[in-house]
Amino acid sequence: MNMTISIADCPTHPDPVAQVWLENRCLRGPSMQVYAHWVRRFQVYCRTQHLTVASQLTLAGVGIFATWYAQERGIDRARAFAGARTALHAWALALEVLGEGVPPWTTPAPPTADPDPVLALFADYLADYRGDCLRTQHKEATTIAAFLTFLQARHRTLAQLTLQDIDAYILECAPHYATTTLADICSALRSFCRFLHVTGRLDEDLAPAVMAPNGRRDQRPLRALPWAQVCQLLNAVDRTTVAGQRDYALLLMMSIYGLGAGEVCGLRLDDIDWRAATVHVMRPKTGVSILLPLLPGVAAVLVDYLRQGRPQHAPTRHLFLALHTPHRPLSTAGPVRHIIVKHARAAGITATYLGSHVLRHSHACRELEQGVPPKVIGDILGHRDPDSTSAYLRIATERLREVSLVLPV
Repeated sequence: MNMTISIADCPTHPDPVAQVWLENRCLRGPSMQVYAHWVRRFQVYCRTQHLTVASQLTLAGVGIFATWYAQERGIDRARAFAGARTALHAWALALEVLGEGVPPWTTPAPPTADPDPVLALFADYLADYRGDCLRTQHKEATTIAAFLTFLQARHRTLAQLTLQDIDAYILECAPHYATTTLADICSALRSFCRFLHVTGRLDEDLAPAVMAPNGRRDQRPLRALPWAQVCQLLNAVDRTTVAGQRDYALLLMMSIYGLGAGEVCGLRLDDIDWRAATVHVMRPKTGVSILLPLLPGVAAVLVDYLRQGRPQHAPTRHLFLALHTPHRPLSTAGPVRHIIVKHARAAGITATYLGSHVLRHSHACRELEQGVPPKVIGDILGHRDPDSTSAYLRIATERLREVSLVLPV
């Protein structure tokens, strides 16, 4: 693995690594030159220290190299490490694409202490008796894990659990969470108390006595943008850039199909059936799948993105990826919200509620305004409870005007 990079030396026969970088669309000329300099410095370091590249091309090895290089040049070690890590990681990934035997970039983390076995049993209870999906199981188990840590700090065991312990935990959480989040914590605690009683770990069922904070259901309308602003947001995306190609395709699918952040980030290349013109979407919360039509306008945008925006040598088949190496799939709410806020600002949209679900709410409101039956909208959005869809009636302002009462004179 002594491959060299000669980006500028022979323009007609570009270096294979540079070609991979170009095909992944993550780098351009000046950046590749900087990366190439770091690769050459690293190769010189390995030769002078009588080391093999294969043994040192890891995060730990690059850290040692950065320390050596900083001492040689009399520069800040953190600055050297930041530059070397990014460049050499991109090099390692390119070599892997080219079939070179590269070591794992990071070593597996040492095993952590085993979690409380009662959490695994609680998750099984949620699946067997309530039919909860894995996402809900994980969410409630995480909540209970924090509660068990709280009990341990109070030197209390589950066999000694009382309502006073639960009240103390809720009071401790109250200043740090919104009312709806606190209500979710109380719901998890009720489920856990019911589990403890059913399995004989607690003589008394404390679940009925766990009181959630008062909060009127649907006390404020769901936050949606007028459809004109959704179009304004989409038109503000600069589609001449790699980032713009990805962002436009992502935002368009969220707007047209009402996809949430988890759904759009979970899309894979195999979910698009080009011959049948369908898109297969898996609902992360319920585990239910739905088949949506691949509309011609959406298909054209996706083709442009796949040809010009998506990295060709990505290590995953997810549709939407981070633009920097190692091109991992986008996670859910955070990056999606950042993309929405970025282009909303460019479009001059100043709404304060530009969360990752704003386009989903806007889509539902638009469908209601167009006269689509709520049952159809609920099926598309993956709602199992009609009450979930009824919430959107409160933001369908045009339809509300039609049924408004005349004010008495």
